[in-house]
Amino acid sequence: MTSSSLFRCLAAGTAFAAFLAAAPASSTAQAANERGPTTQELSGLTASGSYLAARHAGQQRDAIAAAAYYRNALRRDPRNGELLDRAFLSYLVGGNIDEAVKFAESVALADKSDRVARLVLGVNGIKQAKYPAARKDLALSIRGPITDLTATLLTAWSLAGGGDSKGAIAAIDRLTGPDWYAIFKDLHAGMIYEFAGNKVEAGKRFERAYKLDSSALRVVEAYGSWLSRNRPSAEALAVFEAFDKVLPRHPLVTQAMDKLKAGEKLPPLVSSIQAGAAEALYGLGASLGRRGGEDLGLVYLQLSLHLVPNHALALLSLADLYESLKKPEMAIAVYERVPANSPLHRNAAIQMASDLDALDRGEEAEKQLAAIIAQDPKDGEAIMALGNVQRGHKKFAECAESYSKGIALIPKPEKANWVSFYFRGICYERSKQWAKAEADLKLALELSPDQPHVLNYLGYSWIDQGINLDEGMAMIKKAVQQRPDDGYIVDSLGWAYYRLGNYADATAQLERAIGLKPEDPTINDHLGDAYWRVGRVLEAKFQWAHARDLKPDPDELPKILEKLEKGLPDDTTSTAKAVDKPAAKKNGDGG
Repeated sequence: MTSSSLFRCLAAGTAFAAFLAAAPASSTAQAANERGPTTQELSGLTASGSYLAARHAGQQRDAIAAAAYYRNALRRDPRNGELLDRAFLSYLVGGNIDEAVKFAESVALADKSDRVARLVLGVNGIKQAKYPAARKDLALSIRGPITDLTATLLTAWSLAGGGDSKGAIAAIDRLTGPDWYAIFKDLHAGMIYEFAGNKVEAGKRFERAYKLDSSALRVVEAYGSWLSRNRPSAEALAVFEAFDKVLPRHPLVTQAMDKLKAGEKLPPLVSSIQAGAAEALYGLGASLGRRGGEDLGLVYLQLSLHLVPNHALALLSLADLYESLKKPEMAIAVYERVPANSPLHRNAAIQMASDLDALDRGEEAEKQLAAIIAQDPKDGEAIMALGNVQRGHKKFAECAESYSKGIALIPKPEKANWVSFYFRGICYERSKQWAKAEADLKLALELSPDQPHVLNYLGYSWIDQGINLDEGMAMIKKAVQQRPDDGYIVDSLGWAYYRLGNYADATAQLERAIGLKPEDPTINDHLGDAYWRVGRVLEAKFQWAHARDLKPDPDELPKILEKLEKGLPDDTTSTAKAVDKPAAKKNGDGG
């Protein structure tokens, strides 16, 4: 597969995974995971061993290790074009663009039309201000809606770099394509006009982009900053305030509003050709990453950072992409690169804490969040993040306290705040403060009526206590109607039937829940109980054994072992007094 195949696989979002096809697990690759292999580790590998290790590292999305292994294999088989392609792409996705450029030159010699190599060489040409050479490479990188737009915007910036702003705008305006091209075209035409000193035409293009989408952050920043320098400051402030109503307290917007209120003018969005090209790559890369094009998104964001290494938004987008790919350790490494003086540094620190927690480094996460809160006790986002970490570690009294501090900062609860009361309600309920929990869950439903997670949790809690049985069952059924493929919510319905003594319906629903969440120990345990009650004894023991092997909560394991040995006691009531155990609502609490 050539590196150009990356582009053909984007629709499924699996290009790099397909490129680095499945391979048998390699202990060497596992040892090197996320840090790259040592020279000693590489020296003992044959070409085939390096190749297999590289494929495994790629399967784990460890591009750094994959690149080193492919390069090692290439040393032993220097004429292997496939190894050359794979080493090139691994360096590119891993963010080592200097090495990727070297390999791109070799790839382009072997295949003059390789589009990815040409894109990399074109971007590097812009970085080195070799604009004519950059345009030649970019012209060979075009094929398809995304790449056409990318190459056109980058070509326009290279023309502007050579002093031909008129040609740059013409190149942008000549491009035809999907409707969504328009906002990128107007934004970049405006920035190029502004860079060339044509304030009037810049303003027209920024205004057009703003009318297309007044919720696009970079459009708001570009237009608002232009207004601050060319119109009364009140007009600029109005643009930022309108955005703030839609997405409150974005750090970049808050900073802009503070400066405007202090009588300051805002600088242009970009101040160099390289920064303009980086904006094109960042804007497209971030958009692709959010829409399933992770692999091309990674490439574009890495190339954007090659041009502007401290581009805070590109760094946050790259880290967010790694989080979506379940690579928190790589996200942390990117968050650490966000400049300390950036308004986005605090956001990076909060997200980094969440990633630390995902790596079972909960104490570090709590300390980091506590430090952020100490600097600003009214930082509601950090306070709620601390509550989330505490809730995940079953520190229910502590998370209730943290959520209370965050809720106290809400001037007037609105629909978006339902989740804060829902999470605090969970912490109250799990710390045996039911009256407070019920009040929070009811308020969450008032703020967001028919919210399925809240319906499920409150409805089950009532049934679990033997109160409000009809209303509780109706709530759970409504939650299942909204989330029929949510195994936890379906389990709640099945377990509610069980608690009410309706074992036939309980069995049917719990079997469906198992189909949705086969590896959940609690659901397997529930189904075992239901099977026992309907006389399916062997199947009950099988489910309990499966629950035992799926690592249930430590306090539940002895109960499961006792059932495996003795079964369940005789059912003496048809009311909600079944064997106590955690409900699926407590596994699927939405967080």
